[in-house]
Amino acid sequence: MPKKILNGVVVSDKPNKTITVVVERKYQHPLLKKVMKAKKKYSVHDEENRFKNGDKVLIRECRPFSKSKKFEVIGESK
Repeated sequence: MPKKILNGVVVSDKPNKTITVVVERKYQHPLLKKVMKAKKKYSVHDEENRFKNGDKVLIRECRPFSKSKKFEVIGESK
């Protein structure tokens, strides 16, 4: 099964080697047929503490680093 790759924005970089990334997606409501926005926060492993608040990043699903960290940073997004 392929790994998920997501685009997001860093909203927190306080913990060591961890960043919090918000991923926003759009979908059409099945009954109302209205385009809705949904946001989700992910804890992401950042080995070198490179990324700061406001940076756009690409994240990839990986092995669990901890109970909540199951994604790692690939690099910067455009």
